[in-house]
Amino acid sequence: MRRREAIRRLLRERPVRSQTELGRLLRERGLAAAQPTLSRDIHELGLVKGPNGYMLPESAAAPPSAAEPSVPGRREEGVRRLIRQYVISVEAAGSLVVLRTPPADAQPVALAIDAAALEGVVGTLAGDDTIFLASRSEAQARELARRLAESIRPSGGSRPARFAPRRGRVAGRRRA
Repeated sequence: MRRREAIRRLLRERPVRSQTELGRLLRERGLAAAQPTLSRDIHELGLVKGPNGYMLPESAAAPPSAAEPSVPGRREEGVRRLIRQYVISVEAAGSLVVLRTPPADAQPVALAIDAAALEGVVGTLAGDDTIFLASRSEAQARELARRLAESIRPSGGSRPARFAPRRGRVAGRRRA
């Protein structure tokens, strides 16, 4: 469909922050679409809305390109980088691991986790600022939470400046 291909091209060229902006950019290219049509296109294209606007699923998950071999270690490093940048806290809860992010950041992180097929993750569910990772057992969830919590702690021990201090749990321990 011509409109959906135009949406893909637009998102590869520049950030698009809202449906209103997307509609305006499409009209500039001679492709008018009503809001319900744009909503359907966004859903069917699997677009993800992050802090910089809408993203194509492949942009959010950052899978390797066709020229680049699919190396699990590379994908896991990409997930670690996203976790370090966007995840505020990690907590095991039964056979689940709960990750908290700033608003609008959960979807891109969850897509990357899905694409990386991390050991111990059997499924993900993401909202606006929360991701639930399902494991087969409590022991696997605790181990996964431990590994992910290590990713959010920079080597210097301090949190990135974009995160305000927050009360919560990190891998089962209280944070101040």
